[in-house]
Amino acid sequence: MQPELITFQTFEDPAMAQNLAGILTETGIEAALEENTTVYNLAQVNQPKQYFVKIKSGDFEKARQVLNDYESRFTDDVEPGYYLFDFTEAELMEIIAKPDEWSAFDYVLAKKLLAWRGVTVDEAAEKQFGEDRIKELKKPERTENTWIMFGYIFAICGGVLGFFIGWQLWKGQKTLPNGEQIYTYSPGDRQSGRHIFYLSIAGLLMAIIYKVLYLTDHPIG
Repeated sequence: MQPELITFQTFEDPAMAQNLAGILTETGIEAALEENTTVYNLAQVNQPKQYFVKIKSGDFEKARQVLNDYESRFTDDVEPGYYLFDFTEAELMEIIAKPDEWSAFDYVLAKKLLAWRGVTVDEAAEKQFGEDRIKELKKPERTENTWIMFGYIFAICGGVLGFFIGWQLWKGQKTLPNGEQIYTYSPGDRQSGRHIFYLSIAGLLMAIIYKVLYLTDHPIG
């Protein structure tokens, strides 16, 4: 059975997504480009069209290195006014510590700027940064109690939104920079999500049954 392809990077610009997929494919990494217009997220319900570049989880580290090597070719041509030139050493180190929050270009440029200032980030330090970042990202995301409350309200009222909120809390996953996939929310929030999910199904069925019985007793016309 072939390993599943999972999202490596997400774009709103299809050209950028196609470019990344092409770079990875040229270096022997299997990459697929997918489009989705109905991504559901608790924090942002209405999202623009998105394009996903997907690869195997085991290729994540290799893909990041390929991307870093590709972007490093352009650091010599960066404009003097580029915003990273105004960063302090501490701010540049923040980029090295959290590369998943920055573009590959900013990451390799930050390393170069640190080197120019006499600060060397060796492989051992990068590895430690990576391990610390994974530990931090493995912590469950905090869910607003308001979302859980709304989830129960929509579930009881037979609303479809409660179904999606419950599923997201219960089964929602996130992908770590190393390709590992873990549940997004804490066990307690996931349990609430499971309750909301099944309660939504029950509420929806009850709403349908009520409507059918009402129409039976009050036929139209």
